[in-house]
Amino acid sequence: MRASERAHRILHGDIVEWRLAPGTVLGEVEQATRLGVSRTPVREAFSRLLSEGLVEAKPGRGVVVSPVSAESVRAMFELRAALDAQAADLAARRGDPALFTDLARRLEAAAEDPDRAEDADRRAYYALVDRLDAALDAAVDSAYLVQAQRSLRVHLGRVRKLSKGDERRLRAAAAEHAQIARAVAHGDPELARACTRVHLSNSLAAILAAITTLQEETP
Repeated sequence: MRASERAHRILHGDIVEWRLAPGTVLGEVEQATRLGVSRTPVREAFSRLLSEGLVEAKPGRGVVVSPVSAESVRAMFELRAALDAQAADLAARRGDPALFTDLARRLEAAAEDPDRAEDADRRAYYALVDRLDAALDAAVDSAYLVQAQRSLRVHLGRVRKLSKGDERRLRAAAAEHAQIARAVAHGDPELARACTRVHLSNSLAAILAAITTLQEETP
């Protein structure tokens, strides 16, 4: 793996997982030392992060981790509502019922899982959600829609982690994802759209609540 690719992967992960908080200044020298690479790969990684919108260039400060605001999240979900509903509709028409039935069962099991301290970052759950996203992308079979979805998921992956400590919401989200998968498996486009809208409405409310809590806790 090229040094710039490695630097980008680590920095991307640190931002999405909130190890690098919004507003954190990312210095080339500091990050090069931390990552064990020269400044050139770090500069290239910063360029990719800028294009993804995960960092911003601030005059006099350099590169900083982009903020997450209620306004930006609402705007993100306005776009997500259109894209996800269409994806669910098309997947219900084109998807493999057996694949989505299996995903529904796994998600239903995730909704019943007790809180596990050893998986505080919910890696298994988020990996399962990623599998559902990948299955929907494959079923949709639309390069344009999939590309739009992938660009948006860069930011969704980040804001989604705001509620990873909310066990009740995670269980509910798993159940909602299972309902989407069931609707797709049954080949019901309207139900798939409806389940998607319910999930997005609940997700937005949970994330906005988490942002409010974060702002109250930040000095």
